Amino acid sequence: MARKTGLGKGLDALLYNNDDTDLHDSPVEQPGAGETFIPAKETGRNIVQLPVDKLVPSPGQPRKNFDETEMKELADSITEYGIIQPIIAANAGDGAYIIIAGERRTRAAALAGLETVPVIVRDYTDQKRLEISLIENIQRSDLNPIEEAAAFKNLMDFSGLSQDELAARIGKNRSTVANALRLLKLPAEIQKSIEQGAISSGHARALLSVTNARAREKLFREITAGELSVREAEKRAAAINDEKNDGKETKSAKTKKRPAEMDAMTEKFIGRLGTKVVIEGNLHKGRIHIDYYSMEDLERLYEILGG
Repeated sequence: MARKTGLGKGLDALLYNNDDTDLHDSPVEQPGAGETFIPAKETGRNIVQLPVDKLVPSPGQPRKNFDETEMKELADSITEYGIIQPIIAANAGDGAYIIIAGERRTRAAALAGLETVPVIVRDYTDQKRLEISLIENIQRSDLNPIEEAAAFKNLMDFSGLSQDELAARIGKNRSTVANALRLLKLPAEIQKSIEQGAISSGHARALLSVTNARAREKLFREITAGELSVREAEKRAAAINDEKNDGKETKSAKTKKRPAEMDAMTEKFIGRLGTKVVIEGNLHKGRIHIDYYSMEDLERLYEILGG
């Protein structure tokens, strides 16, 4: 997956005043012997060299896992070229500095054996510090789907943002935000599998469409056993939702076989909407039944359908 590099207007507005430039990946010279401060290019801000061990992660950091191979590659790059982009941190008041943006670079610098790193120290309220940290990670890091969903939720809870406001702030579609938040409704075991990459977001959407907990668990086991592709999982989820609780076939299951085009279109709807979809009719006319399970789910479907 390609790494996102743009900060986005939302984060830029939080980090700097309107007359400040973006924090692009332009080289920052390392200090000579005895030097402490380096004038920041173009902006007039000062960059201070701080001990790596004085920089601590933000409590709101959504990223919990750092790929060892990528960290080693970044550490090798830092060894050769130095820190290209300064860390953003806030003074914690106890001799430590809370990392607002750049925990990955800080970890890699420590791995490379650097004792100090270039840091821009800014003063922020607790709320703004967390907001910046979350947005920086959302927009610039390859978070796994659960980490990203947790970051969305934390930012909404802490800043009081609606889904629409959050989507605008981070430059994403509202449906993307809504679909991500739905992952947090899955059981912890399934969320863990998503974090570890054992199942995909597509599989997760198929699981979310299954309302019966036991049936969802069974489908999850089939997916993790490597038996079902995303398309197969979606089809299986639709079949599960069509079954009555007593296991008897529903009326739709007893009807005569429909044209293959109808089944294919049903699968497309399920994959796109991430919920149970039933198409009644033929190739000329009919009805589409779309299930929803909460007001939030209904709003999500409205957004996807072009509302």
